[in-house]
Amino acid sequence: MSVLGWILFGFVVGLIARAIMPGRDPLGLIGTTALGIVGALGAGWLGKALGLYEANEGAGFVAATLGAVIVLAIYNMIASRRRLRGGVTSSEDRRRAA
Repeated sequence: MSVLGWILFGFVVGLIARAIMPGRDPLGLIGTTALGIVGALGAGWLGKALGLYEANEGAGFVAATLGAVIVLAIYNMIASRRRLRGGVTSSEDRRRAA
């Protein structure tokens, strides 16, 4: 798959993962794409480690989406801890802090 194909695939998978997960996610276009790409690569690596995929076979669409949902859940846990510690995470929070 070409680089453009990975970017498009990552964006679609990232959008679906964000639609599946409840809550507000402040990810933009690049963050959503990165979420999908990391989820697909993680699912492919795990599938190969478990013997579900061959050496040159990537994760399927469902596995990539599941991987992106897991990556998004981890991101939300880290972001919520940052918010609980008082870190400024959004422009609205910065306006309130000023």
